[in-house]
Amino acid sequence: MAETKFLEKYAELALRMGVNIKQDQALMINSSIEGVAFTRILVKKAYELGAKDVMINWQDDELTLLRYQHASEEVLTTVPQWHVDKFLSYAEDGAALLSVRSTNPDLLKDVDPAKIAKATKANAIAMKEFSKYTMNDRIPWSIVSVPTGDWSQKIFPGEDKETAKEKLWEQIFKIVRVDHDDPIAAWEAHNAGLKEAREVLNNKAYTKLIFTAPGTEITFDLPEGHIWKGGGAKTPDGRHFNPNMPTEEVFTLPHKYGVNGTVSSTKPLIYGGNMIDNFSLTFEKGKVVDFSAEQGYETLKHLLDTDDGARRLGELALVPDASPISQSGLIFYNTLYDENASCHIALGKAYPTSLQGGSAMNDEELDKHGVNDSLVHVDFMIGSAELDIDGVTPDGKTEPVFRKGAWALTE
Repeated sequence: MAETKFLEKYAELALRMGVNIKQDQALMINSSIEGVAFTRILVKKAYELGAKDVMINWQDDELTLLRYQHASEEVLTTVPQWHVDKFLSYAEDGAALLSVRSTNPDLLKDVDPAKIAKATKANAIAMKEFSKYTMNDRIPWSIVSVPTGDWSQKIFPGEDKETAKEKLWEQIFKIVRVDHDDPIAAWEAHNAGLKEAREVLNNKAYTKLIFTAPGTEITFDLPEGHIWKGGGAKTPDGRHFNPNMPTEEVFTLPHKYGVNGTVSSTKPLIYGGNMIDNFSLTFEKGKVVDFSAEQGYETLKHLLDTDDGARRLGELALVPDASPISQSGLIFYNTLYDENASCHIALGKAYPTSLQGGSAMNDEELDKHGVNDSLVHVDFMIGSAELDIDGVTPDGKTEPVFRKGAWALTE
C-alpha cells in the first residue's frame, strides 16, 4: 500500500482542485471496492472540508463480470427508476461528483460485445438527463484513478500484484503532481499553462485543423464560435474545478458535418471491458463511412452503431508528445491517462460548453451550429511524435500548430 501521507495529499488534491468541495455541499463518489482504503480517506477529508453528506456508489469488477455472465438481457438493459432518481436528486441539490476509476482493462473480454453494447446503451438512455449536469458543467465533477491488482499487472506484466500496484502508485503520484511539496500550487501553475495555450488558440480562431501522420490524413472543420478549453472548468456560478486529474489537453469540438479523411489510432482503446487496437476510421462529411480494427472489431462496430451521433465526433484535443504521461513510456490501458499522453478525438456527444452560448441552446440549435449529440462520448488516441498539425486562419492562410508532436504555434 502506498504511503499514507501521499494518499492523504492525493485525496485533498482531488477534493480541493478536482471537485472543489464547499461547505454544506453534498458529494457523490463512484469507487471500486478495491480502492476502499483511499475512498475512506476521501470521505474523511470531505467531511473535514465541510461536506454535508458523502454518498458512495460501490463497484466491483468480479460482481460486474458475474452479472454479465449470468443475468438475462432483460435485466442487463433495465435501469431502475430509483437508480436514476438517486443521481438526479443529488445533482439537483448541487452535489459534486467524484469518480475513482480503476477497472480491469480485460474484464469483459470473454463476454459477447453485443450484450455489453445493449446494456451500455440502456444505461446511457436512462442517465441522459443526469449527464447534462456534467456535460454542461452544471455541477463540479472530476475523475481520478487508483491502482487495482489486475490493472497494475496489465501495465507491468511479470510483476506480482502488490509490486505492480506499488509501481503504478508511484507513476500516479508523479503524473498528478502529488510528489510535489505543494500539489495544489503545482496544479494552479499547470492550469495557468494550459490556459495560456487555449487563449492563443482562441485568438487564432482557426476554421480548420489538418492532421498528418502515418495512417492519418484528416481535416477537421471548426464551427464558428468554437471555444478551446483545458485544465480547469467553471460551473455557472463561477466555481472552478478540474474535471480530469491528470489533464494535459486543450480541447474543442469539430463541426459534426465537417470532418473528412482517415485517422489511425496510436494507442489501444478500452471500451466496454474490451480492447480495441490498431484501428482506423474514415470520415466523409463528418460521418464514419468505413473502419477497420486488428483487435476488437465487433466492439468498435457496436460502439459506432449506438446511435446516429456515435459515428460523428464531439471532441478534438491537442496534447504534446512531451507530456509527462507520454514520456513515462507506459501504455496505461485507461483512457483518463492515455488520452493525456496523446492528441485525441472523441466519438459521440460534444460538450455544449465548447461553443459560445452552447449551454443555453436546445438540441435543434446545437445541431445547426455543428454540435454533435449522442448517448456516448468515447475518446481515442491519434497523436504521436510523428504528428503534424496545420491550422487554417479565417483569412485562408495555413500555418503550423504542431510539428513532430510538439507545439509550433506563434502568437
